[in-house]
Amino acid sequence: MVERLKIIVAEDNLVQRLYLSKLIESLGYEAIPADDGQAAIQELRRSRIQIVISDYQMPNMDGIQLTKAVRALDLDHYVYIIMITGSENDELRTEALDAGVDDFLNKTRSPVMLNARIRAATRLIQHADELAERTRILKETNDRIQEDLRAAAAAQRQLLPDFKEEMSGFDISSAFVPSSFVSGDMFGCFPLNEDTLGFYMIDVSGHGVHASLLSVALGYLITPEFFRTFALQDGQPFDPAALVANLNDRFYSSDNDEYFTMFCGVIDTASGELTYCQAAYPSPYYVDEEGAVDMVGNGGFPVALLPSMTYENNSIHLAQGGTLVVCSDAVTEAENEKNAPFGLDRLKRMVGTMPYVGAKQMPETIVQSLTDWRGGNTLEDDLTVVALKRN
Repeated sequence: MVERLKIIVAEDNLVQRLYLSKLIESLGYEAIPADDGQAAIQELRRSRIQIVISDYQMPNMDGIQLTKAVRALDLDHYVYIIMITGSENDELRTEALDAGVDDFLNKTRSPVMLNARIRAATRLIQHADELAERTRILKETNDRIQEDLRAAAAAQRQLLPDFKEEMSGFDISSAFVPSSFVSGDMFGCFPLNEDTLGFYMIDVSGHGVHASLLSVALGYLITPEFFRTFALQDGQPFDPAALVANLNDRFYSSDNDEYFTMFCGVIDTASGELTYCQAAYPSPYYVDEEGAVDMVGNGGFPVALLPSMTYENNSIHLAQGGTLVVCSDAVTEAENEKNAPFGLDRLKRMVGTMPYVGAKQMPETIVQSLTDWRGGNTLEDDLTVVALKRN
């Protein structure tokens, strides 16, 4: 059996209240009489009622005060309010509408007009309920997506090393801050043999889930074995450029515009010779033990943007006590509340404090400085900083 629509009748005059209730019942609805505004509020708190018909003039709490009280209630549904008044005063009706009244009913209470008003209210309530249901479903879906993203972010962070260690005569430290749950940044560093280190840093274009999927795929692919295959061939000079060219061939597709920037290198730990390939990743800084700073690299071209690309190797000598600091472009591009970027010069001055700060603390120091610089501004890109110091 379909439950009848319940309608509160708020009217202090007993005769008028009974008459209106009978009229509503005759139209097929269930009338809930209330002799004043407080009684109407109690009924709304007690059960799910979505239509109130209220007289304007009532003692203690008039129709406008009742309307304001209804709108202040914490309900999970909309209450449609029809006010009964014989006045055509624009000021009064404006005040009522501002308070939250939805419609007016003349004192004559024509059954035809009353039924029409209730049907109109029912249509609006139905639309409101449908919208509320859609909103609930969207919220539940969004909550599940957010939960999945948090789980994906946790899984991705497990792939990203948190370097604070000594490896093959080098102090290696890192800091990473994603701009959202998941990140398009990926980096790694590992011994390739007894006297060789390999490392890489990648920044996938774009942000969010799409970029993170590619970065995770790259993280799984770029292992020490992968480095040995392309960048460390027996009897041949180190060749990081061959590794980058292989990635370009693997990931280029004419069907999408995904690409990534990259800096990768192979370090002869005995001599301190770094052979590197730069593929549009921001140029690192080399800091000697006295704090003198030089920028390393000459730009290069992104990976997977065009087919059959060739890349070149360059080299630099890392002296004992020298440190290579590699940062994603989020560092220099981060803006403060006045939309001023952190910039290359500011980063260079900060890196120059290496003799005082120390290589192990430098990545976290840069991140903290960026946090202070941004103030209330959100981070627009994933942020990665890696420092490699030769002992």
